[in-house]
Amino acid sequence: MFRLSLQRLLSLSHGGGGSYIMQSVRGIQTPRKLEGKVALVTASSEGIGLAIARRLAQDGARVHISSRNQQNVDKALQELKKEGLDVEGTVCHVGKKEDRVKLVDHVMQKFGGVDILVSNAAVNPFFGNILDATEEVWDKVFDINLKATFLLVKLVAPKIQERGGGSIVIVSSIAAFTAFPALGPYNVSKTALLGLTKVLAADLTTQNIRVNCLAPGFIRTRFSSINWGTRRMCWNSVFPLLCGCILHNRGNHDGCRRGVSSSMNCIGGR
Repeated sequence: MFRLSLQRLLSLSHGGGGSYIMQSVRGIQTPRKLEGKVALVTASSEGIGLAIARRLAQDGARVHISSRNQQNVDKALQELKKEGLDVEGTVCHVGKKEDRVKLVDHVMQKFGGVDILVSNAAVNPFFGNILDATEEVWDKVFDINLKATFLLVKLVAPKIQERGGGSIVIVSSIAAFTAFPALGPYNVSKTALLGLTKVLAADLTTQNIRVNCLAPGFIRTRFSSINWGTRRMCWNSVFPLLCGCILHNRGNHDGCRRGVSSSMNCIGGR
């Protein structure tokens, strides 16, 4: 299923021919197809978010990362800048209005605009039977995973429109298609992101803003460590569900970063 989602992103982003400036990344020549573009990636100091930020920067974009923790931001910035990438970053808790406003202001101050938004922030404070999930759990999951995503898009979309259009990618999960056991509220929130993507895609097309949704498979990151921590649980509960789904992936986050970067191919030529 994950491979299919990448193929769909590629088909949506086919923008015809063209030439790109090349750069060397770890000794390999790669096209800087996003030269001159600015990308904002939330929850991007590690895991999938960091991999996406790195790939966008390798493809020529100036990238702004964020995290709730200043030390994590500093560590990621140091790592990316050592690779010669053009990145900036700041602290942002996407669930806080003042942090979202400061984040967008910081991007505008540093880079002068935004062409790409990747909304990757998510939480999962619950593990167990869904009937045991409290109202507080539901509020926290939906405040961060769904509502904050929309509110950040609402802030950033006008900035993208000012630049003539661009691209928004919302990171959902394969859990939106096949629910992970014991992660009920998280599964529901990721399913809701599919609906949000559809509505935003329809409403923002007149502003020349393309909206796609990325649904990664079971990627081994710190965020998913609760599922990897018990090997027996993974093998007996999670993997059979994934194998029964059209798409299944138990790999790393390289596919995510390639998928997002590929979906940006034509943002300058629409």
